[in-house]
Amino acid sequence: MTRLARHYVPEQPQHVILQGLTGPAFLDEGDYLYFLACLADAARVADLAVHAWVLMPDAIQFLVTPTYESSVAMAMQAISRRYVETFNRRHGRRGTVWRGGYHATVIEPDRYFLLASRVIDQAPVRNRLAPEPGSYRWSSYTHHIGLRVDSFIKDHPLYRALGNTPFERHQSYRDLGAQPLDESDVDNLMQSTLNGWVLGSAAYCEWAAQAANQRLMPLLLRERSPTVRKSGVLARVG
Repeated sequence: MTRLARHYVPEQPQHVILQGLTGPAFLDEGDYLYFLACLADAARVADLAVHAWVLMPDAIQFLVTPTYESSVAMAMQAISRRYVETFNRRHGRRGTVWRGGYHATVIEPDRYFLLASRVIDQAPVRNRLAPEPGSYRWSSYTHHIGLRVDSFIKDHPLYRALGNTPFERHQSYRDLGAQPLDESDVDNLMQSTLNGWVLGSAAYCEWAAQAANQRLMPLLLRERSPTVRKSGVLARVG
């Protein structure tokens, strides 16, 4: 099915995926740290609120809320260009490290925001990079449970609603992380992002299309129940 154009709905969060080529996009600690510096600078310049993030050797995921229509595109373009130039210079390489452009989709916050945050923070475990999310350094999980402060993260109202105090929010998020993710929900999120379909109930999709003044889903497609795929790109980024 043809992928739709990237979308923007005011004040609505987006799940973003950037995939690496066959080789790793990060070769050492310096690469990870530099990418985060690029992310922090680009988010500030583009007025992009970053809520969750994970850097893996072959895929990157973000949960963000753009302030204006070009926020995500501006930030991703700035990050990609700046990072690739430095990565190639540091490691004596040429060319890009990314597989094409980024993928992104608008998600219904009440139904999918915390799911997307958990999917991002638990991606290293799902991809066998760490035994549990707290042991993986390059994600926002330790920020969300209070073991570290990521200065560039802007906590979303739905995250703040997990508790009246930081301690309550941290514990609630830790408790959420202990619950298993539904594989169909994870696949639904991944397929929506990779194909550029807005993710939400039929009512939300209809509202979002009116707010964006454009079609946001393939014709006749509403709330989807895709077949779960265990291999290929979904397995790598999920």
